[in-house]
Amino acid sequence: MENTPEFDQGLDMRIASRLKGLRQERGWSLDELAGRAGVSRATLSRLENAEVSPTASVLGRLCAAYGLTMSRLMLMVEDDFAPLVPESAQPVWVDASAGFRRRSVSPPAAALAGEVLACELDAGARIEYPQPPRPNLEHHLLMLEGALHITVDGRRHALRPGDCLRYQLAGASLFETPPDSGARYLLFIV
Repeated sequence: MENTPEFDQGLDMRIASRLKGLRQERGWSLDELAGRAGVSRATLSRLENAEVSPTASVLGRLCAAYGLTMSRLMLMVEDDFAPLVPESAQPVWVDASAGFRRRSVSPPAAALAGEVLACELDAGARIEYPQPPRPNLEHHLLMLEGALHITVDGRRHALRPGDCLRYQLAGASLFETPPDSGARYLLFIV
């Protein structure tokens, strides 16, 4: 997967600060958040202190606990809404441990209903989200390159270039690539 802009190294610091702020706004202790999100207290502390970078799976769990989409969380730490977002200005977030790259092509905004993400998964990648950040979140996933298997509400779908998977996310989801192929896709969230 080529031509990926460098990710914003300060983004991890802003994510850490925002995660701590969200927890404090709700008056939750680290132990309470750990119970709600299914993430250890030690991991939460290290995330909030920017000692480690969050993985996609952990961010997914935290977003579910807060009732936010991951993109809404990223909006809270990324630049303000602009009508035109040149590719060079589109924020990139990388989870190297999962082999996942996410570019916010059309970031969320309060005045707009949808957003678009350009995503890449390395060969042999596996990312599991135990619950949606918001029930019945609408996704439209358009495959561009490679192969991707997505399990939504217990049903597995095999996607190839040109395929579009549309679904309302009500339960767990799983994104997997085969060992010999990565995937590049656009995700439209409404």
